[in-house]
Amino acid sequence: MALAGFGAGWIDAVVGGGGLVQLPALLLGFPGASPAQLLATNKIASIAGTATSSLTYWRRVRPDLRTALPMAAVAFVGSAAGALIGLHIPKSAFNPIILVMLVLVGTYTIARPALGQETALRFDGHRHTVVAMITGFCIGVYDGALGPGTGSFLVFALVGLMGYAFLEASAKAKIANFATNLGALAVFAPGGHVMWGIGLVMAAANLLGGYTGARMAVARGSRFVRVVFVVVLVAFIVRIGGQVFGLWT
Repeated sequence: MALAGFGAGWIDAVVGGGGLVQLPALLLGFPGASPAQLLATNKIASIAGTATSSLTYWRRVRPDLRTALPMAAVAFVGSAAGALIGLHIPKSAFNPIILVMLVLVGTYTIARPALGQETALRFDGHRHTVVAMITGFCIGVYDGALGPGTGSFLVFALVGLMGYAFLEASAKAKIANFATNLGALAVFAPGGHVMWGIGLVMAAANLLGGYTGARMAVARGSRFVRVVFVVVLVAFIVRIGGQVFGLWT
């Protein structure tokens, strides 16, 4: 579980999607746990890493908080609403939903090799903030209800929809992702769904992974982030697709 937490933190900091490592690890390690327990424990681990990587990106990249903070605020609300939905989603629905979203994101990213190499914003002024807020809310609902891949979907939306370069998108995505984790925990923790022992162990490992990943992404730039993004998406599609279609257990 600690190794899964570290790997998830590193991936989450660079391109997002660490939950696609962490949640399957929890599913395998605790087959008797309820969906709410798995989602809640995943959030405890994830929020440590996103807090660390958010701070690292803010100090080194200086993303524009005029966009990032409104986006994070509505993402928090969306995630809390999504968590209420997540309490009623069966485990069997997790992988098929995630697989479809990953295939769509991966296909679009690979088909456009110049995507995310440099910032070329597509909306101006208040429209830019409004689009960011709508995006944050929608992905926040998904994060509260399911979670895995949220960081990747945030990065993809900021790059593909709004025109950011991958590095700046990752910086903004981490701030919004921290808010979505906090929003989901605002529902899960009071309900007693968190497995605190394992969650805190994974949180410590996730924090270390998040710090390491964020520093590496900042040092190597958008091209490195894009390569990792594509590799991670393909790996997750193969892994989850194999489970959905019964190629392996």
